[in-house]
Parts: sequence; structure tokens; C-alpha cells
Amino acid sequence: MSGNIQLLNDTLAAARNEDRAALIAYLPAGFPTVDLGIDAVKAAFDGGADVVEVGLPHSDPVLDGPVIQTADDIALRGGVRIADVMRTVREAHAATGKPVLVMTYWNPIDRYGVERFTSELAEAGGAGCILPDLPVEEAGLWREHAEKHGLATVFVVAPSSKDARLAKITAAGSGFVYAASLMGVTGTRESVGEQAQDLVRRTRATTELPVCVGLGVSNPAQAAEVAAFADGVIVGSAFVKRMLDAPDDGAAVAAVRELAGELARGVRGKS
Repeated sequence: MSGNIQLLNDTLAAARNEDRAALIAYLPAGFPTVDLGIDAVKAAFDGGADVVEVGLPHSDPVLDGPVIQTADDIALRGGVRIADVMRTVREAHAATGKPVLVMTYWNPIDRYGVERFTSELAEAGGAGCILPDLPVEEAGLWREHAEKHGLATVFVVAPSSKDARLAKITAAGSGFVYAASLMGVTGTRESVGEQAQDLVRRTRATTELPVCVGLGVSNPAQAAEVAAFADGVIVGSAFVKRMLDAPDDGAAVAAVRELAGELARGVRGKS
């Protein structure tokens, strides 16, 4: 069975045709439980997210700030496994028909087996994978299997990346490019900043792929700010924080739906 890279491409193109940025939500699998994590992904789509990234919780997440680390710890204590990530992708995609990606560090895939991981992700209806710590020079095996199974390979670029490096990264990727708007770990910030706009401009000079900005967006005003210059707005920590702050499970899922709605209006300039 082939994965859903085409669905991802079509979804991002549809947003562009509507003259707006896509809203991409990030939620960790297994948080606070596997079932509730699945409900949260569905709620993000219900609220207006175009794409959802499902995170594979990791004990040493080098890119993630304290909010997502807290959620990952809860999921790991609950025993979350790669099988639960695949189940989350499968059930969320089956219920919504929308593109679902996995975001994971390389080590768990390497241990699990690249062919096994890519074939299972495609079978689950996944659209691709974001690999924040996999250098393009070491991505040949992954790219070969991802392409075979119809999965996007999304690499991360940063403001520190030189232009030649940006070109090398974007040439190896598919689906979209993840532009990290600020150096350092994820988390909500007061201002996403001019640095992100410059990074998008430099990245676009190297590729036709959509350039989506993450790391720092937490409210509709920031979403609108980024949507003015990027093809997609990626939001993670703000969703997780709403869930952590909720008084109970039902409220946590409702909070995801509500924030997705607020951000969806933001990317459409209706905040």
C-alpha cells in the first residue's frame, strides 16, 4: 500500500490556491493516553488544522522545549510504542481523510528498521515523516524506502544554515520544508520574529516546495504574522500546553479543537 504524500501535496496546494497558509498541528502520540491522543488529533482537524504531525515521544528530545518534554514523559510512562504511533496515524486518517505525518528522531527508526517503519506508516495511511536530526548526507536509505512507499521526507532548516546548505537540504526533501523560526528548542514565544521571514525567503530561493514555519507560534496573531510570509504555520507547544492546563480529559480534547479554530482563523487573516 502506498502512503499519502499526494494527499499532503494536494492539501498544501489547496491552501495556497485559497491564498492562505496551511495550519499544521503537532501532538505527541500517547498523550495523555493513546486513546485520548487519537481524540486530540481528530479534534485538531475538527477545529480547522489542515495537517497534523504525530510525535513519537522520546526520552531525550533535543529539539523540544519543556512543554513537549512533559507530555513525552507522560506518554513514555504510559508505555507508548511505535505501534501506538501507527495506530494514532491510522485511526486519525481513517476518521478524517486528512494528511497525518509522524515526527520522530532518527534513532527509534534505526532500531525499528527502516523498511518496517516506512511500510507500516504507509499501510496506516501516513503521509510522511519529519526527521529533525537526520542529516541529508545520511538519509539515503530512508529516502529510498520512503519514496518506495509513497511517503514525504520533511527536513528541518534553521537560520544558521548557509545558502548552499539550504539548497542541499531542500533538494533531498519532499512534501514541504520545515523552517525552524528561532534557534533552539520548541516552545511558545512572544515574537516569532524577522529571522523566520528571512529564513523563508532564503529557503524559497532554493526550492518549489512549500516552506512551513514552526517553533514559536502560539496564538492567532502570531499565526497571522507567519501566514503572511510562509506556506504553512506549524503549532505544537501551544496545543500541548492547553491540554496540560485542562482540568480533565474531555476539556483537554475540547481545548485542542478550540485552539485549532482560533489558529485557523488566524492563518486566514480573520483573527
